Amino acid sequence: MIKSMTAFAGSEREIDNLTVNCELRSVNHRYCDIALKLPECLRFSEADIRTLVASMIKRGKIECSLSYKKQANQEQAISINEDAVKALLHATSQIEDLMHTGQPFTAFDVLNYPGIQQQPEIDKDTLLQGINALVEETLKQLIASREREGAQLAALIEQRCKKALQLVDSANKLLPDVLDLIRTKIKTRLTELVEQPDFDRLEQEMVYLAQKMDIAEELDRLDTHINEVLNVLNRQGPIGRRLDFLMQEMNREANTLGSKSADKGMTQISIDLKVLIEQMREQIQNIE
Repeated sequence: MIKSMTAFAGSEREIDNLTVNCELRSVNHRYCDIALKLPECLRFSEADIRTLVASMIKRGKIECSLSYKKQANQEQAISINEDAVKALLHATSQIEDLMHTGQPFTAFDVLNYPGIQQQPEIDKDTLLQGINALVEETLKQLIASREREGAQLAALIEQRCKKALQLVDSANKLLPDVLDLIRTKIKTRLTELVEQPDFDRLEQEMVYLAQKMDIAEELDRLDTHINEVLNVLNRQGPIGRRLDFLMQEMNREANTLGSKSADKGMTQISIDLKVLIEQMREQIQNIE
């Protein structure tokens, strides 16, 4: 199934005494680029998260953010680091001696000083298992979102491919009239050259007009490329790069068709084809 590279997902899970939140954002990127934003106490999970994301997503810039908060029942129990309190009070006493005056402060001030409150021990194995499960769950949500948007992109590209095929069909129907116009030009030039012979100029004119006549090959290749795009849309796995390559090939053929055009109708078809190809190319930039 086609996947877009633009999506967002978020979920949370209670792990041990923490509520951990995971957010995933993805945008288009040529490769799989993973950026993690983790609080220091959860940084030990970085390697596992990178491996997990890379195993499930092949292309896109992925930003994974983890945050946590203590559960309410755990926050009510406050553990004090008595050694840290004694050290703080001793340092405060020394400073007051130097200042020759005492500075009033409360127990609440001491409590809020860094290092005074002791954090409960964290079971890293339990926490890591929970984080991995949380990230995997969020990744599944992200992939589902990418698939939904990918289906919409596929429908838009398919519509434009069908319009492009109609334009190629119109060009093929117009081709006999274009060839008749070129033949008329050849006859006119031959008549002029019979009156005033210039064989070098005749050869140049014939080469030029022959090139103008040879557009059937471009139309055949356009038809082949468009049908290949429709086939690729039904493939499994990442297809964005192949679709992008096909757009380059289609654009080359449409440009050649325009440069060879000897008719206003054929020129307009070339322009309409290039507009459709550019619209598809912009959408394909978002496909994994």
